[in-house]
Parts: sequence; structure tokens; C-alpha cells
Amino acid sequence: QLVESGGGLVQAGGSLRLSCAASEQAFVYYSKAWFRQPPGKERELVASISWYSDNTYYADSVKGRFTISRDNTENTVALQMNDLKPEDTALYYCATARQTNLLIQQNSDVGSWGQGTLVTVSS
Repeated sequence: QLVESGGGLVQAGGSLRLSCAASEQAFVYYSKAWFRQPPGKERELVASISWYSDNTYYADSVKGRFTISRDNTENTVALQMNDLKPEDTALYYCATARQTNLLIQQNSDVGSWGQGTLVTVSS
């Protein structure tokens, strides 16, 4: 089970930090990711991180503004979001890979999803 927290309402230019806690210890060895689904649009990958944090991926739209990190001792993954824009408004989902040695790069790489946390950025 994956449980997200940290969503909310923020003004453009502001910051938010999302966190996701995994209940299954085995998830420590899987890559993790954050996806988002803007209103009326499809779910898209925002960022992903390998289990040892030696490999990361960011969507072009968030590069330089968002940072993904993980703490394997706590079995958590976080997304620090800075310089937020109205187009960042979306439901944000935490995810783990469906197998080890797989860096999440698309929806089909995901084995488990969180329930989502809403981020709203006002202009």
C-alpha cells in the first residue's frame, strides 16, 4: 500500500513537498515514481528514481523545478516542487515498479499505485 500526503493549494511561484509512504518492505528494492493527472488529461510521468537513487528521470516540463528523492530506511519517496505553475495543477500519484531492476518510465512499468493527492496552483 502506498499513501501520499502533502498536497494542497499554493500560489504560483510557491513550493510544496509531497511524500509517499510504502507499507510493504519489499518496495524498498523497487524504483519509485510520481505521476500526475491534470483535469481532463491523461496521467503522465513526472519523475522516477531507482532503488539506490543512482538513476533518476524527470519530465521536461518539471526539470530544474522538481526534485525526487527517497529514504530506504523509512521506505518513503518525496517530490519537492518549487516554482509551481498553474499548469502543475493535477492529482499526483505515487507508484512503485512492477519488478526490480526497472526504472519507471511509463504507466506499464508500474506495479502499485497510491490513491493520489491533489495539488492546486492558483495564478
